[in-house]
Amino acid sequence: MKRMLNNTMAKNAKPQENGKPKKYTDGGGMYLLVTKTGKYWRYNYIFAGKQKTYAIGIYPDISLKEARNLHDEARDLLARDIDPSAYKKIQKLSSNRYSDGKNSFEAVAREWYLIWKAENTEYHAKRVFSRLKKDVFPWLGDRPIKDIEPPEILVVLNRVVSRGAIETAHRIMQSIGQVFRYAVATGRAERNQTADLKGALPSYRTKHFPAITNPKELGHLLRVIDDYRGSLVVRCAFRLSPLVMLRPSELAGAEWSEIDFEKELWTIPAKRMKASKAIKEENIYSHVIPLPKQAIEILKEIYPLTGRFQHVFTGARDRRKPMNPSSINTALKRLGFQDVMKAHSFRATASSLLNEMGFNPDAIERQLSHKDKNQVRSAYNRAQYLEERREMLQHWADYLDRLKNGAEIIPFDRKPPKHNNLG
Repeated sequence: MKRMLNNTMAKNAKPQENGKPKKYTDGGGMYLLVTKTGKYWRYNYIFAGKQKTYAIGIYPDISLKEARNLHDEARDLLARDIDPSAYKKIQKLSSNRYSDGKNSFEAVAREWYLIWKAENTEYHAKRVFSRLKKDVFPWLGDRPIKDIEPPEILVVLNRVVSRGAIETAHRIMQSIGQVFRYAVATGRAERNQTADLKGALPSYRTKHFPAITNPKELGHLLRVIDDYRGSLVVRCAFRLSPLVMLRPSELAGAEWSEIDFEKELWTIPAKRMKASKAIKEENIYSHVIPLPKQAIEILKEIYPLTGRFQHVFTGARDRRKPMNPSSINTALKRLGFQDVMKAHSFRATASSLLNEMGFNPDAIERQLSHKDKNQVRSAYNRAQYLEERREMLQHWADYLDRLKNGAEIIPFDRKPPKHNNLG
């Protein structure tokens, strides 16, 4: 980066002749702002798509050399996806909160969060920080982090347990532990105090979504869905859910640019799928869904209403936004199915019945867009199984039609032929 100022230029810099402020550029977004009242080092940058200004310091208290060093530090933070201005505020909070130099739990937690959130999705980061603000900061926020003992943390966690949120309590303890590890790494605590709380909280089991797998009951649900009297947008999304085996958020966020009517394919970019932030940002992979003719008919039905907008299933109040992912769950609740079926459950229903029908488990897992924990196997299974999945989904859609029509059929009437071509 080429620097443009020198000490003499900084010393002699003056505002405009009419008295208005004047900028003296040094390079890389840094400049000296000269007004009638003083000279100020500033750094203009863009963070999260917004233009921001970082106040480096006042000249001559901060020399040209010192300003450049601080500018380089700010640029380094920005390169790590950390807002320099926000980081400066947090550092100031950490150093000034206690006159004796101790750091509060909240100050350290906010500093940790600013760095940690860069490696996580915005939605996940907000949920984690919201739990800290609601359930931890009111009781431990002002305490010097190095003075906090395990029993104090347990009292906070038991408040969460007492309202029946056992899983949330475990997740909060995990976040508190991360804050402590950061405090240890930065010299503000001696150890992670949550290490002594292992086994102190009630255990919990991850709840699986309820799902209908009985063909007769599934046929009844499909008939109820067809008779649903909600908006056309929700009704079409509702009818499409059993056919494509997608997560509710992936379905609700569908965009017309992803739909290829000619090839009968729906291609969802990685940034819209359940994946790590790094994979989403790279956006290298995509999830391709072969669309059965029943799905094509549903999309063509809604196209005259929403085809001129970005999203297939538009928001009820704002057509420029996608439908709320909870809309299908709301519809199931109105129909009285909330205890036996969720929007996410259509994936489990299809997976269970297709496996019993004898379809290739790899093709089913690929359609579900599940991550294979075996890395070698995962690399091999990047194969799309496209034609095999096309046959499978069309068979599934036809089977659902027969169930919906109340046909007396053997549920698993065909074991599909094995495919040697991975598509």
